[in-house]
Amino acid sequence: MGHAERLRAELNALHEAAGSPTLASMASLGAKQLPPVTVSISSVAGWLKGPAVPSAGAYTRYFLALVRHLQGEAQKAGSDYAPRPPQYWEALVGRARAERKARGGRPLSAAADHVPAPAPMTLPPAPAGFTGRTDEIDHVVRWLQPSDGDGERDEAAAIVVSAVSGMGGVGKTALALHAAHQARARGWFPGGTLFADLRGYGDEPIGAAETADRMLRAVGVKSRDLPPTPDGKIDAWRQKLAELGAQDRPLLMVLDNVRDPAQAEALLPGTPHRALITSRHRLSAMPTRRIELKPLSAADAVALLDRTLGAGGIDDDRVTTQPEAALEIVQLCGFLPLALRIIGALLRDEPGRPLAAQARELADERTRLDALEYDSAESDGRPLAVRASFELSYRHLTPDARRAFRLLSAAPGVDVSTASAAKLFDQGPAPARRLLAGLARAHVVEQRAQGGTDQEPADGERWSMHDLVRLFADERGREHAAYDGRDAAVARLLDHYLTTAQAADTHLQTTPGWALPDDFTDRGQALEWLEAEQSNLVAAATAAPAHHAAATGLVLALGTFFDLRRHTNDWLNLSTAAVGICREAGDRHNERAALDGLGRALIRAGRFKEAVDVFTAVLDMCRETGDRHVEAITLTNLGQALAFLENFVDAVNVLTDAAALFGEVGDSLGGARVLGILGPVQINMGAPKQAVGYLTEAVAYWREIGDRHAEGVTLVNLGLALAGAQKLREAVKAHADALALFREHGDVHGEAESLNNLGAALIQMRKVDEAADAVLSAARLSKEMGFPECEAKALANFGQLLLHKKSFDKAVTPLTAAASLFRETGDRHSAASTLNLLGQALVEHGRFDEAADVGAQDAALCRELGDRHGEGIAWKNVGLSLCQVHRFNEAVKALSTAAALFRETGDRRREAEVRVQLASASRGRRN
Repeated sequence: MGHAERLRAELNALHEAAGSPTLASMASLGAKQLPPVTVSISSVAGWLKGPAVPSAGAYTRYFLALVRHLQGEAQKAGSDYAPRPPQYWEALVGRARAERKARGGRPLSAAADHVPAPAPMTLPPAPAGFTGRTDEIDHVVRWLQPSDGDGERDEAAAIVVSAVSGMGGVGKTALALHAAHQARARGWFPGGTLFADLRGYGDEPIGAAETADRMLRAVGVKSRDLPPTPDGKIDAWRQKLAELGAQDRPLLMVLDNVRDPAQAEALLPGTPHRALITSRHRLSAMPTRRIELKPLSAADAVALLDRTLGAGGIDDDRVTTQPEAALEIVQLCGFLPLALRIIGALLRDEPGRPLAAQARELADERTRLDALEYDSAESDGRPLAVRASFELSYRHLTPDARRAFRLLSAAPGVDVSTASAAKLFDQGPAPARRLLAGLARAHVVEQRAQGGTDQEPADGERWSMHDLVRLFADERGREHAAYDGRDAAVARLLDHYLTTAQAADTHLQTTPGWALPDDFTDRGQALEWLEAEQSNLVAAATAAPAHHAAATGLVLALGTFFDLRRHTNDWLNLSTAAVGICREAGDRHNERAALDGLGRALIRAGRFKEAVDVFTAVLDMCRETGDRHVEAITLTNLGQALAFLENFVDAVNVLTDAAALFGEVGDSLGGARVLGILGPVQINMGAPKQAVGYLTEAVAYWREIGDRHAEGVTLVNLGLALAGAQKLREAVKAHADALALFREHGDVHGEAESLNNLGAALIQMRKVDEAADAVLSAARLSKEMGFPECEAKALANFGQLLLHKKSFDKAVTPLTAAASLFRETGDRHSAASTLNLLGQALVEHGRFDEAADVGAQDAALCRELGDRHGEGIAWKNVGLSLCQVHRFNEAVKALSTAAALFRETGDRRREAEVRVQLASASRGRRN
């Protein structure tokens, strides 16, 4: 094909994709250029139909503008045409012009002593309703583009074979056909566009010689001229490719469903031809460009379902009118095109069926694969069923790989590491990785993190299954459970998770002098493993049979990690389940341990009353057994829960008893922990100096034994106590030291809290810029990790800082956000105090109506909390704001309520002030 012919074919393909605009409309674009270009209709017709080529100068400038316009129209029309950059078109026009010049200005067809035979075409129709895959199509179409005389392009074109790989049902054939039809429409392959399904995953795969026979017939070779032997047919095919190449007639061959490279290698062409292969395997040994298809995005999956329902012009608006159910369906289908086509076909048969009903049917994992089957067949006779599609991949795995595939479905969680899979398979890491890599090459398993070799598997390497593939593997796994040793395999995996979690927990326990297991090199590596495996460990604890130690042991091993990373819901759920398992088994010892973990989780969740009840029950169990040391630990936890309930007197009594018991059993570490809790209690009881004494002693103990994380936690409270005692420089130093320790230990929650407390102390010192940096850093860090409690405090501090700067308008936004977050997290006390500050900001900014509304919200919160005095202050603020906007009737009511509340709480001074304001409001009402 000459360059002028290629230019004409490309322009015609683009013209069609743009909706075939009229020649007149295209020519009129010339007048819109700067400067304008006069272009005749006949010139545009000549470029489209031949033999003309745009001349240099203004016509080329217009031609590039025309191409830009047509590509824009194609995009608006939803065409799958892959746009080309301006330099591509400019080079193509330049080569076509040079070609014309070399022929003395004559078109290539001027020497028309013969007319080429029509190019043979055996491609199936382009798939209807093809959706998405824009980037993938663009890549493949660019790979198919023949050599164009550009040196760099020619070097890249040396790789003439492209491969599309992916799991069964992901849409490999659809994408290959779509790209092939685009390439053919551009006139790139005058030698022909041929398709062959090699059925590599069927019962009777088609070999190279049989495919060569079919392709020779497709390009016009008569039956009598075909060689009789397989080798002869392959040689004849190669000779035909050479002839077409010599005639400058490139050919495209699409080889579908290739499993074994031997099926295709003998057929593959050289330049200028192209080949496009699809396979469920990666075919890494073949020299190809390769693209691996993943399931569709959620948006593209919904669009595919919509197009499937509306195919053939059917008016079906269920996807647009029932979007939530449509999204649920595509999620349950795993965004897999085959599954969506099947569901689309089923729904087309029942146009009145709500999508929610179909979603409910798919929601049952036990029958989901049954629901993803249609009583029809593909064009090649294969069943239109997800299960049947997966079976084709499964049957070609080796026996060992099939067993590994089946066992992987039994692993709880979303993925497995190589080490975990090795335990499941009962093999070493290297042979286990070879099995996993083989499954990944067959696209029945996905490798989620790269790295490692068979000899040295990477620590971060993980392997997962598509949801529907996992269901299929689980079906096969249950059928072969006895042969595979499935129960024993799961038990090995649970043992691995439990022992490794226990080892990691030992590293997280910061007490120096403890013997550390060699599973991890240090605390950081243990924490990294816990974070990577967290969802799997929770799933393992949930799925473990009651008789296995992991059912209760995992949550005990994960308590420190859950507390550190604030995985509170997991901690609560697993602890509750563990308590039930222990009670049913009559295991009082582990029941006590599980209840202790549950109580600590309840404290972290802010459910302090329930925590008190739990620790009270644990205390009774300790006293039954006479375990004085565990009793002391439980009293400490109970005292902490009472302190959070603001029952400070009882908290001090309980903690004093705990300290005495720790002294009795000689546990100075436990005594230091008690001091660390007594400190904040004393702060809340208005005795910051007493708190400083307790906390200073505790900090000294943690430093002496080298427990740097406990030191950081205690320094936080010491900083608060020092600030309360007006020792602000010392408070700032304590918070800065705590911040450094938390960063050292990777405790991001502690880091955020320390930044916020540091900022609050700096605000008291009037160091505004430093304070702003600290609290804003705390707010950003808290937001990033989903720690709304600290984010709210940081925003409230920033708002307070802005009030100090008299930036009242700027203070409104952070204070509003802080109040909202405090409410979301259930901290009504802080919400009320923040609303009070917000009201002040609004008043100073002259927004009195809004200030009144905020004050009413503050009053309601104080009433809920039983804070009658705070409610009085709120109503006073409401009344004053209402007076400013002459809403005197409402103001009188608010101020009357405030006066009554101040009288009730004994605040005679405020009562007197309010009565003066009340009299003024009454006069305003009369006037």
